[in-house]
Amino acid sequence: MKRFFTILGAALFLANSGAFAEQATLIDFSKLVADSATGLHAPTTIDFSRQAGSSYSSEDKAKMKVSLAIPSWEVKLASSAQTVENQSLSTVNSAPVKADASKFAGDTVMGVRIHFPTFGINSYAVIHPPFNIPSYQTLEGDQNAKPGAQFDNFGIIKNVGVVKSIQIFVLGRNYSNSLSLLLENELGQEQEIFMGYLNFDGWKALTWLNPNYQTEVRNRDLKAMPLYPRSAPMLKLKGIIIHRDAAQDGGDIVTYIHDIKVIYDQAVLPSGGEVDDEAVWGILKQREEAARNFELSRLGNLQVLRALETKKMATETGFDATPAAAAPAAK
Repeated sequence: MKRFFTILGAALFLANSGAFAEQATLIDFSKLVADSATGLHAPTTIDFSRQAGSSYSSEDKAKMKVSLAIPSWEVKLASSAQTVENQSLSTVNSAPVKADASKFAGDTVMGVRIHFPTFGINSYAVIHPPFNIPSYQTLEGDQNAKPGAQFDNFGIIKNVGVVKSIQIFVLGRNYSNSLSLLLENELGQEQEIFMGYLNFDGWKALTWLNPNYQTEVRNRDLKAMPLYPRSAPMLKLKGIIIHRDAAQDGGDIVTYIHDIKVIYDQAVLPSGGEVDDEAVWGILKQREEAARNFELSRLGNLQVLRALETKKMATETGFDATPAAAAPAAK
């Protein structure tokens, strides 16, 4: 953990000015409500239809779009828990908060149901987005969008130096399971952060405080480092993990999540700058391009396969009351 946030904070610190504390929303699920007509969240939509061949109709290709809308998130159980029943009963859905609720009244939040094995076994479930959230994606056709900022605050925070604390608002139902966050830095290194237990009823802010955070500037390791393109630390949400201990009851657990916020030092002090480095060189975008194209290709193929499988699935819910008459035998 110390190594992760040391790397995350390996940017520019100025001894004479100190660090600028920032608070930002990593993700707010109340802002990821799907459009009733399309089932998509427009600002975070990615079109994978370019992976499909020319034999697909426009209607088929329209189904190959995915966004970060709440129902698009998925639950992946530990391999030892991946039975057909457990996986089919582990789902994510939009959950409206009552209008007279004491907190987040009227908001729509992420509702999670996980079905763990009923026998005693250590297990876990990862609630993850439908695709690896791109760091420098630009929304096509939006001339007013800041380049590379399509997913900022939708699972991405830029210019993150040392993380001071992280907070997640969760509605508990007195389960003894624990909750962690799976985060990734700009180097692709992942770190699981333990946030706390769900043994409470109602909304609660689970908070993690970085034990390695130095509040005294003189105790920090201060050094000037090259800026663009090296100084581009960021924080990405890879998933939310719920653990089940073997001693805990198995079966269903239900919880709800509103948002995740982060307090951090800025990696680079804000300034207008004489030249927009990224606009000239595009190095940060190029770094991500190959990995993103591979991801888009993989997910595009998956969307195509899912579209095909949906068309092949049986639509009948039961047998006809009167069987159809058999065709006459050929003479």
